[in-house]
Amino acid sequence: MSDRKLAGQFFDAAIGLLQQVRDEDAGDIEAAGTLIADTVAGGGRLFAFGAGHSSLAAQDVVYRAGGLALMNLLAVPGVVGVDVMPATLGSALERVDGLASAVLDSSPVRAGDVLVIISLSGRNALPVEMAMNARALGVRVIGVTSVAYASETKSRHVSGTYLKDHCDIVLDSKIAVGDAELTLETIGAPFAPASTVVTTALLQAVMATAAGALADRGIEPPLLRSGNVDGGHEWNGRVMTEYGDRIFYRR
Repeated sequence: MSDRKLAGQFFDAAIGLLQQVRDEDAGDIEAAGTLIADTVAGGGRLFAFGAGHSSLAAQDVVYRAGGLALMNLLAVPGVVGVDVMPATLGSALERVDGLASAVLDSSPVRAGDVLVIISLSGRNALPVEMAMNARALGVRVIGVTSVAYASETKSRHVSGTYLKDHCDIVLDSKIAVGDAELTLETIGAPFAPASTVVTTALLQAVMATAAGALADRGIEPPLLRSGNVDGGHEWNGRVMTEYGDRIFYRR
């Protein structure tokens, strides 16, 4: 099989998943965007968290041209991205009980805020505990996960529950267990993951919905412009000054 044919198959698979979440998650995307707009309008703050490769989608909505300036990254040392050495440490930390509680206790997250938690499997202790403890604090939680894992895997949290069980709104990425779209008889493992593509698209759809909802209320969405276009830095400076008490990535 040619490499070009495999590339086409991956694009087809990714496009199919994007169409599926567009159609099947439309109501939840609308609800998530409305919740974020309500939070911005009401003086609340926005946070996003993801561990391992799930952190890529979280980082994609923080300090991003065309994105909401109020979205802050809730970072857990050692699990954001794969730059920790050894990389396997990040996976191990996701299974540690009590870590999420310690992170929330030392973070600026408070009642009335929104926390987006991204975890493909939703089965590890860290995202489950993060959602449980955040809601106990009065924080609204938007979970981005593959619901399929709840029926095909065993939870690693002591409660036996998954991220999806502790969210105000769940966005289902529809990614199959294992996160690999292609197989070949000559290759021993499935390959070509699409979770980053789909999860990032889901969140950008939510952000677009939130911006539109704010505009409908006569509120200018606090959006960032690219620093690589004329006037971008000046625009961003104005937004950050106006909303400085709700932006934490500058401190």
